[in-house]
Amino acid sequence: MVTFQRGDFVDIKVDGSVHKGMPYKFYHGKTGKVFNVSVHGIGVIVNKQVRNRIIKKRINVRPEHLTKSRCREEFLQRVIDNEKARGEGKLDDLKREPVAPSEGHIVVTKETEVIDQHPPVYKFII
Repeated sequence: MVTFQRGDFVDIKVDGSVHKGMPYKFYHGKTGKVFNVSVHGIGVIVNKQVRNRIIKKRINVRPEHLTKSRCREEFLQRVIDNEKARGEGKLDDLKREPVAPSEGHIVVTKETEVIDQHPPVYKFII
């Protein structure tokens, strides 16, 4: 069994074989933050959109329905890499950069063969 601590990010994945401590179906697949750990249940804060606002809901769930989230792994790895770069004196390129668009090119139609595709003709048969 995985141990959860306050502040951990968790994913709610409902286990149908355990009915105790099962969250409502809306919360299945959501990610939340642990705010309370008790003997049989874990308190999780989850954001829920209700019409035009987002409410922070506090739900109690048994640990069978929770898994540790991997949502912060990339961020924590980036922090470690940035600390190494700062230690080496490389202060450039510490921020993430979006993927650049693919480079443009010209398509020569004389060298390529154009294929026309048409659907088959519909025949009404009685």
